[in-house]
Amino acid sequence: MIRMGRTKKVGTTGRFGTRYGATVRKRIRKIESVLKIKHTCPSCNSPKVSRVSIGIWECSFCGFRFTGGSWAPETPGGKIAKRTAKRLAGQPEQ
Repeated sequence: MIRMGRTKKVGTTGRFGTRYGATVRKRIRKIESVLKIKHTCPSCNSPKVSRVSIGIWECSFCGFRFTGGSWAPETPGGKIAKRTAKRLAGQPEQ
């Protein structure tokens, strides 16, 4: 009988065993931890947003569907773009 090792340190990447190298497994663990958590909906503020496919996110509470990053609904670049757009929209025309 083959037993699986303990996964306290490695978490979900324990399924890879010793394959692919430690750095790659750590990177996958970080990505998957961000991917699997429930995110907050920008429409209704409920923590029910999950990923439908790459870059497409949907709130299971209100059904709001929107685009975002591959692993997180809001990327650092997206945050900067949103702030810039908000700032520019608030400025009067010259």
